[in-house]
Amino acid sequence: MRDIVVTLIVFGALPYILMRPHIGVYMWSWIGYMAPHRLGWGFATNLPFAALIGAVTLAALLFSKEPKRIPLTSITITLILFLVWMVITTIFAIDPELAIPQLSKVLKIQLVIFLTLMLFNHRERIHGLVWVIVISLGFYGVKGGWFTLITGGQFHVVGPPGSFIMGNTSLALALVMVVPLMRYLQLQADNKWVKRGLIAAMGFSALAILGSYSRGGLLAVVAMGGFMLIKSKKRGVMIVVLILTIPVAVAFMPERWMGRMQTVQTYEEDSSAMGRITAWMFAIEMAKGRFLGGGFESFTPINYHTYAPDIVEILLEKADGRYQGAHSIYFAVLGEHGFVGLFLFLTLGFVSWRTATWIIKYAADSDSLSWAKDLAEMIQVSLVGFAVGGAFLSLAYFDLVYHLLALLVLVKLQVLQALAAGNTNGSPKPSQDNKETSMQRRGGY
Repeated sequence: MRDIVVTLIVFGALPYILMRPHIGVYMWSWIGYMAPHRLGWGFATNLPFAALIGAVTLAALLFSKEPKRIPLTSITITLILFLVWMVITTIFAIDPELAIPQLSKVLKIQLVIFLTLMLFNHRERIHGLVWVIVISLGFYGVKGGWFTLITGGQFHVVGPPGSFIMGNTSLALALVMVVPLMRYLQLQADNKWVKRGLIAAMGFSALAILGSYSRGGLLAVVAMGGFMLIKSKKRGVMIVVLILTIPVAVAFMPERWMGRMQTVQTYEEDSSAMGRITAWMFAIEMAKGRFLGGGFESFTPINYHTYAPDIVEILLEKADGRYQGAHSIYFAVLGEHGFVGLFLFLTLGFVSWRTATWIIKYAADSDSLSWAKDLAEMIQVSLVGFAVGGAFLSLAYFDLVYHLLALLVLVKLQVLQALAAGNTNGSPKPSQDNKETSMQRRGGY
């Protein structure tokens, strides 16, 4: 029955995508983040819904009269450079047969990101995309939180099979990143029941993160919660809520959960943690040995022995001999794409943070742009969660973070347009030396 429902929804949406290609991005995001077809047991489980939606969206775009321009900003230029570099490192990868399929997957994700940049030039579409992301991932937050509650936290919460968030740690990081988006929608909602529903979803999602048994997720939720507290308009109320709820939530979890979380302090005695540390050491050695890095999927036993034979001894002694993947966004990029790749990846994060700060500054005193300020602040909170939690997870190419960066570009465009039109209710104008504003005035933005 689930297979039939998902199939009918997808095929029923295709005519609408042909008329309005931005709906294709909504549908692709729903399929990509929620993976509803993976929740069935029949014919739809392995159908290429994302590829079908992508193909129809591209066809619709060719015949659409909408502008088909990619905004050239510091974020998009850095992203393009990063993608070009990944293509180069794949060409010269240690094992191109392993690297090329992963590059293909990454480029398909980025295609949708660039479609988002071209098509989402209205506030309503931006807001709608946030809703799609929140509903898609929030489903697992509410579901996982309820599961943790009724089972007393005795079992791991995991994501849908065959997806980016299949593992417990990956799901935890995705939920850490989506909770701030729930907060943004809650701030924008007028209906009190929608507000209450989003508050409940945030609570269940936090419980699901604990129920994932992810140590990285715990660190990320602490960082995300602390930064969200800084950004909160009602700091006092949030402090009281956190003081009352955090001890109760932690006390609710079983003893074995506490035991796993405490291994953060005694990582030298934990084989899993030591396996990650040896993987990070290997990434450094491989980047030092190969300027271009090893390419995608290069964290293999043979490469361990080739580029870091001394580390293998540590791995065999303290990590139970398990050859692990990077388990870190930073070391994954470093090992696979070298120091240049890591530099571009970090630069992408830096320019994204600056863009969010710019939006917050110039939208701060405008009632009509308060939504832009709120969204930029919450995306910053999501990026903090990703930066901290991602230090322990191999999710450097997770589509959600790139969708958030695209949203920052689109929101800044909306702010620039409002400033140029004077529809800001007293918001200050950006300085003349702002390069991106100058680009926009010259028609190159």
